[in-house]
This record gives sequence, structure tokens and C-alpha cells, in this order.
Amino acid sequence: MEDGGQKFVAARRSTVSSSESEWIDEVTEPAPAESHAAESHAAESHAAEPIDVDAHLLSRIQADIEESLLGGPRCFTQSQIADFAGVTRERADRLWVAMGFAVDEDPDAVMFTQQDADALKTITDMVNRGVISQNSEVAAARSLGQSMSRLAEWQVSLISTHIIDQLADSVDHEPDAIRNVVLSLGAEIIPAVESLQTYVWKRHVASSTGRNVGNPGEEVASRVLVVGFADIVGYTSLTRGLDSAELNDLLERFESASTEIIGRNYGWVVKTVGDEVMFAAESPHHAAEIALQIQQAVLADHDDPQLRVGLAMGPTLVRFGDLYGSVVNKAARLTSSARPGTVLIDSELATQLGSDANFKLRHLRPRRVRGIDRLEQYVLRRNLEP
Repeated sequence: MEDGGQKFVAARRSTVSSSESEWIDEVTEPAPAESHAAESHAAESHAAEPIDVDAHLLSRIQADIEESLLGGPRCFTQSQIADFAGVTRERADRLWVAMGFAVDEDPDAVMFTQQDADALKTITDMVNRGVISQNSEVAAARSLGQSMSRLAEWQVSLISTHIIDQLADSVDHEPDAIRNVVLSLGAEIIPAVESLQTYVWKRHVASSTGRNVGNPGEEVASRVLVVGFADIVGYTSLTRGLDSAELNDLLERFESASTEIIGRNYGWVVKTVGDEVMFAAESPHHAAEIALQIQQAVLADHDDPQLRVGLAMGPTLVRFGDLYGSVVNKAARLTSSARPGTVLIDSELATQLGSDANFKLRHLRPRRVRGIDRLEQYVLRRNLEP
């Protein structure tokens, strides 16, 4: 935990606070089957009986997990943790809430651990050294909390699934045996997940440093990028005809194939929201390759829905890992205007790609869309001529 200035405390707190009850519920009751076939398979594999666990045992397991994740018991009130970090209680509360956690209505409630106190002091020290401005500390905490919350939800699902399987195979369902199994598996799995998380985080820092550092005289927060969106056509109506397993499979194939193509062509995923992936690239050529390869290879089965992709190029505000500005709005409008199975790009990107023999462009009639009086649009295709 020393490395990186308590960088995992938000992920650990997200796991404990937002997902601990889900974790405990999942590991003490068998998960419902998605279908009759799944029920049959589960019965054949485990023949597990429901595991009845009383509330007192659940409370003990929850407290054990929290202490294991956060390195000790709760020992600070709101005023005490603020005093430890040398900040006002109001400032400490703002940072705590920004990370996505609730503040107890009782100001004298003991609700913080030593790691919570160390993390708060780390943030304030970074502000004091000028690494983070005081005006942006809340936004930084909010961005960190939102990112870690989503990561923690996935990790809890992964770990609880494994624990459920282990409990189903166990013949001893006595309370102490259940508690020991949960704690033993948690102690085994969590360090491995944390180690993997550290590695991926460092890899992304190295990759992002290559994109963002080393431009003297330029504003790092504002960069010329190609911004793109790819979304699934007819997603809303499509979901009404799919069960949860089928929808999960569709989204997994969409996200995994899109992410692979984006990374392979030197772009990066900004975020995914349901049926849509937002990405960026510095090179016009690579951005065009990403868009065309997504159309060709993502959801390529005969029964899969079609995709549409939009790209726009220009100055973009990069703020806490997200992108903002008129270029983002333009790319989104081009995506919604594109016909299924096509890629639309704006005039700036078309100018950059005009001399690239790998692509063909066709100028369409400008459109008026919300927020843009005259949206220039070009269809992007691969040049198949020798």
C-alpha cells in the first residue's frame, strides 16, 4: 500500500462499502440459474443445498472482510480523521463524499480506519506540494472514486462467483466453517487481484505518459485528437428480445472485439456506455483503421445487429481521463447520422485523410443537427483498388 500513495484505498473502500452486502449475500446463497439448462447443469455439477446463514454470522464475516481489506478496524470519527490530515472536517467530508461514500449522520460515529486517514493525508499532501490544485481536488477524488467503483463491482462479482463454487462443493456448512472458507479464499484471491491491478495500472500510466508528456509550451489538457463513437443499431428494441445471458454475450463480444481493435491500432478506449464505445487516437490514419476494422470485425455474425461509427478531429479538452468539447459533440452527431454499417467523418479528418491511398471518401450533403448548423460529413471506405 505504500507504493503509489494509497492508490488502492478507493478500490478497497468501494469493495467494502458499495458491494460488501452483495458479496456476502452471494457467497451465502446459491446464485439463481439463468435457464432450465443452467439449473440442470448446476444440479449435476454440485447438487448444492441452500446455505442458511444467520444475520450474526453475516455481520461477523462483513467485519472480517472489511478489516482484511482496509488493514484494521474503524478507529476515527469525522473530526479525528480531519485532525489527523490537518484539514477541516468539511473538507474531509467533501472528499469522502466525492469518492462515492456516505457520511454517517452521527458526527461521533467511529467510521474510518487508519488507511482511510493515511489516504486523506496523502491527498492533502499532494495538494500542498502543488501536484493537485485545491480547486480540482474534489473533481480528482470523484474521478478516482467513479473509476474504482466500477472496477470493484467487477472484482466482487469475480471473487464471489469463485467463493460460491467453493461453498457449493463443501460438505461442511456450519457457521464457523463457512466463515473460514470465505476468509481463506478472500486472503488467497485478493492479493492476486491487487497485484494484477497494480500491473495494469502501471502499464496504463506508462502508455498515457507517452501520449501526454513532453510537449513544451503546449497545454497538456487541450490536444488535437480524433474522437470516435461506435454504437449498436437498434439496441433498445433488441434488448426486449434477449434474455440476460444473451444480452451479456452480445455486449461482451462488442466490448472485447472493439477494445482489441482500438488498442491494436494505437488508440485508447475513453469509456463504454451500454451499447456504445467512445475512443480516441492521435493519428488520423490509425483512427480511420479503427473505425473500418470495427465495422468489419465486431459483431460480424449473420444474426448480429449492425454498427455505425462516427469520427471527428480537432482540439479536445482532456479532463480526468474523459474528453470534452465541440469535437466530441460532432463525433456523436456523425454517429447518430450514419447509416447502419457505415462510417461518417467530419471535414477536418477528411482533409487529413485525403492523400491517404488506403481510404476513399465521399462527400455527403451537409446536415443541420442539434447544436451544429452545418455538419459537413464524409463517408469513409477502404480503397480496394490497386
